Amino acid sequence: MSTPITRMTSLALASAIALFAGCAGAPVNEAPAFPEARYRAHIERLASDEFEGRAPGTAGEQKTVAYIEQQFRAAGLQPAFGDSFVQAVPVMEIKPHPDATMQVRGTQGQLSLRNADDFVVWTRRPVAESRINEAELVFAGYGIVAPEYGWNDYAGLDMRGKVAVVLVNDPGYATKDPALFTGTTMTYYGRWTYKFEEAVRQGAAGLLVIHETQPAGYPWDVPRNGATQPQFDLRIADYEQQRLALEGWITHEAVARVLALAGQDYATLKQAAAQRGFQARPLGLTASVGVRNDVSERASYNVAGVLPGRERPDEAFIYTAHWDHLARGTGEGDTIFNGAGDNATGVAALVELGRAFAATKPRPQRSVLFVAVTLEESGLLGSEYFAKHPPLPVSKMAGGLNMDNLAPIGPAHDVIVVGFGASELDAYLRRAADKQGRVLAQEPTPEKGLYYRSDHFNLAKQGVPMLYPKPGADLLSGGASAGRAWLDDYVAKRYHKPSDEYDPAWDVSGTLQDLVLYYDVGLAVANDPSWPQWREGSEFRAIRDASRGR
Repeated sequence: MSTPITRMTSLALASAIALFAGCAGAPVNEAPAFPEARYRAHIERLASDEFEGRAPGTAGEQKTVAYIEQQFRAAGLQPAFGDSFVQAVPVMEIKPHPDATMQVRGTQGQLSLRNADDFVVWTRRPVAESRINEAELVFAGYGIVAPEYGWNDYAGLDMRGKVAVVLVNDPGYATKDPALFTGTTMTYYGRWTYKFEEAVRQGAAGLLVIHETQPAGYPWDVPRNGATQPQFDLRIADYEQQRLALEGWITHEAVARVLALAGQDYATLKQAAAQRGFQARPLGLTASVGVRNDVSERASYNVAGVLPGRERPDEAFIYTAHWDHLARGTGEGDTIFNGAGDNATGVAALVELGRAFAATKPRPQRSVLFVAVTLEESGLLGSEYFAKHPPLPVSKMAGGLNMDNLAPIGPAHDVIVVGFGASELDAYLRRAADKQGRVLAQEPTPEKGLYYRSDHFNLAKQGVPMLYPKPGADLLSGGASAGRAWLDDYVAKRYHKPSDEYDPAWDVSGTLQDLVLYYDVGLAVANDPSWPQWREGSEFRAIRDASRGR
């Protein structure tokens, strides 16, 4: 059966060929100007209280999906999923109600930890209640098993029925040793999502990630606020084998108290855990805590439009951005997490890029896909489902570009590339940046593992080369210090907080300049008969080679 993208009537195909013939020898249009007023209007609308924080499974989702579909139609895009712009993502919604306290006991006494202040827990098992009772606590270093690095924090352990307590990030970050893992650049082993996955493979009952702001890359407010929201997961049949009874975070201050009860020192253990040959430490302590759940099955929705290619419509370049955010919190005052920066900015860019491509004459040779995915804030679930159920094979995706949280900080001398040097797509971006007199720069905080924290990652795991550019930090007005100051202020005061709201005073001139870059990259790849590749040494190259039959 042909995919929706390849279904063009013979008349439409003939028209496309005629159009191309009529334009033979004519240069492709210069990158269009992106109207500031229209870009701002999308953000203001999507981040308004009317959309209630754009949470999956709410009235806010219905409004968001309808708005994006309407804008894709108006832009001149075609439905990507047969006759539909939307793709249902089957999920379980689990609203957690955790115990107020976690009880930790040992031979030397006991202590009580407070939910939200000291720890947060949840489960992704779709059950009415999930508990650990008198479960043994094990300090398992970084919770990593990485044969290629000669590292196994679980060596010799039987974790069945036990709870691992592990450090965030990886040993390379802790030691700053470039020969250990990848030094200060986080690997996927440093991501908290990996640590939960590995704990499942080890047969553990639960895992608590120790939070510290610097190695995590965000303050305690982020996991604390996230844990109050419904937890989503894709529907799976064998959840008891693939999901922990309890997952969670614990503050480093609380862990220090727990370790002291076991006669251990947190700083000493942390230092030891970063050394090769570290042995995990059963603590001689038990923990008891649980969570009650309100469980429901539902569907959330990805929204995707396509501009069919004039010569190779069965191949595509893909743009992605997530539309979801965190809904409402609790308490008094403003409790709506509007998500203006994160990620109404990306959705606005997606819509306007779609409009620009639809107006491009002649059409690109390859198709161009524009995908607004759901459930990014719940673990990249919308993009995971899309990557596993795409409207065309991932082997036919020449490459892609993800847009997430496009900071309105004005024009810059540079373009930040998260995962810089990972693929040949950097060369396309460099050529586009050269036209603007700008340079490519590596992300300033590679220790945060940002490449593994947004939706392009799920397509990368399928082998598709994916770019993840971010606004430059070396600003024309104020230089690098001004860019760093803005970002630090945003993370501390607005990221994943109700204060992430649209402000008419934003300087979006840099973002509009970046959209020209993103357009140039997509157009170049869509018109290029070659296939961009991952660089040698990339963990994704072998997957790409296999999918392309190499």
